[in-house]
Amino acid sequence: MNQEKYKDDLKDIKDMMSRSSRFISLSGLSGVSAGIVALIGAYAANKVVYSKQIVDGYRNILLTHEMVYELIGIALVTLVVALTLGIFFTTRKAKKNKQKLWDTQTQRLLINLLIPLVAGGLLCLILLFKGFIGLVAPLTLIFFGLALVNASKYTLTEIRSLGIAEIFLGLLATQFIGQGLLFWAIGFGVLNIAYGIIMQMRYGS
Repeated sequence: MNQEKYKDDLKDIKDMMSRSSRFISLSGLSGVSAGIVALIGAYAANKVVYSKQIVDGYRNILLTHEMVYELIGIALVTLVVALTLGIFFTTRKAKKNKQKLWDTQTQRLLINLLIPLVAGGLLCLILLFKGFIGLVAPLTLIFFGLALVNASKYTLTEIRSLGIAEIFLGLLATQFIGQGLLFWAIGFGVLNIAYGIIMQMRYGS
């Protein structure tokens, strides 16, 4: 009996330490919603890139400056909507579990997440305007994966697995440059939805 009580006490202590050292309010619905928004964004980008560019049955990809700005606009809208939904579901989960949403761990999580994301985003913009269009999709996946791995030590461990999967997919996409949007949709869409469903089943909303 005493041994069972000792194990329960030890488990409670471990749970308290985990809550104090990690941001655990991430909601599975955040991943699902982000994935759905990403798929919609990928579809819109596909329409911009490939509409009226089929010549003799082959796709001739030629981006004008107007199309580049339109793609950037789609990316920004996708990002804002995904972040808004993510914040909404995460805030709801934190309130439901009576957890503090903004603390030292949240700040560390965001800092470690944003450094690779901002660096990768700026690099991709530079490459986009330099005409290296084919590298943008793979690099966004790679830097997104690096950001998740970098931030995973401050949140749920499953984030690390998602990050590694994104990095692998980004590296694979470099071998299929012409299919960048497809890999982008798989990485930001399908993988995020799958991750969100798994998190929802394990931890709830």
